[in-house]
Amino acid sequence: MTRNVLQSRVIVQKYGGSSVADPDRIRNVARRIAKKVQEGYKVVTVVSAMGKTTDNLISLAKNVSSKPDERELDMLLTTGEQVSCALVAMALKDMGINAISLNAFQVKILTTKSYNNARIMDISVRKLREYLDSYDVLVVTGFQGITEDEHLTTLGRGGSDTSAVALAAKLKCDCEIYSDVAGVYTCDPKLYPETKKLKYVTYDDMLEMAATGAKVLHSRSVEIAKKYNVRVYCGSSFSDEEGTWVVDRIPEWLEEPLVTGVSLDKNQVKVSIMNLPNDAKVVTDIFKRVAEKGINVDMISLVKNGTSTHVSFTVVPERLDKIEELLNETLSDYGAKYHFYGKFSKITVVGTGMRSHYGVASKLLEVLSEHGVEPELITTSEIKISVLVPENVAEELVKSICKAFDL
Repeated sequence: MTRNVLQSRVIVQKYGGSSVADPDRIRNVARRIAKKVQEGYKVVTVVSAMGKTTDNLISLAKNVSSKPDERELDMLLTTGEQVSCALVAMALKDMGINAISLNAFQVKILTTKSYNNARIMDISVRKLREYLDSYDVLVVTGFQGITEDEHLTTLGRGGSDTSAVALAAKLKCDCEIYSDVAGVYTCDPKLYPETKKLKYVTYDDMLEMAATGAKVLHSRSVEIAKKYNVRVYCGSSFSDEEGTWVVDRIPEWLEEPLVTGVSLDKNQVKVSIMNLPNDAKVVTDIFKRVAEKGINVDMISLVKNGTSTHVSFTVVPERLDKIEELLNETLSDYGAKYHFYGKFSKITVVGTGMRSHYGVASKLLEVLSEHGVEPELITTSEIKISVLVPENVAEELVKSICKAFDL
């Protein structure tokens, strides 16, 4: 007999593509969800597309069209999550669990109209409550939404994390994110096997780590978690090993570290614009046009040299076509030139402890100097320092930085 949602605790769980990559793993996920139901929870489960489905669909689209229409690409990509959603619901029903699969249209996940990179505007709590009154498990498609005029959109890479945390924010409950990684580490274990797993990490630290290359959580999901104070648990779907809680603040009994972690973001391209006029309005105009094109830029550096200004920033290679088109349109107005420099990586050292301690920048630059590396760009904030370095030395630098900061 289905329990009324008001009499049950609600929790949101999210399972990544590797967790639902084949029938055996789908059944494993179903068993984990069923266990939560048996503990007295109503479960809203968000699932990603199976394995490499999204990559395969993008490849298929590019075989059909040299430049796939963004709206049609979203229509194609949303099918991946619907497949895994339906299969997980089938596995749950075989176990006697009262479950239903639902897509973004049925749950009313309203987004902006930015195809391929939409942002969630609202989710219908009323619809969620109605379904939770009738079912113990809602298996919801991650990564997708609908516009006000009912066109399908996708939320960009890592969008299923965003879907899950947004649902938890609306339902005012905890969110559990399961993948093939057993929590949040001070560094990617594949890069530095001696890395330590964190029991707790703050929203601020996790936000910086996610935004600069850490793969456990998508940065937009952490933004939502921080805004609505959603506690997020990161664990492995393949074991019961204790994971990591992402929270507002570290428990008082636990000492706050100076450096929480080191992240590596590969595949960075440096864009340099030379000989711009010494006029703030010109730089403002360029970045306004960049924003209007929906292009994210990072590590911005501005240097004035006599009567001219030089601007540098980084972008990911996938955005080069758009940025080149924009610069060709824009720079002709100012008689400036641009150049792309490739094969860079961004290394970021993160830690809220930097707010009250000093010496992190000098130690980081000392490590780079020992390797004979001069950073191309450096950006800092209260709790992070990022350096742009040649890609061929980045992994070795990360190992040395981890050792230097005892991570």
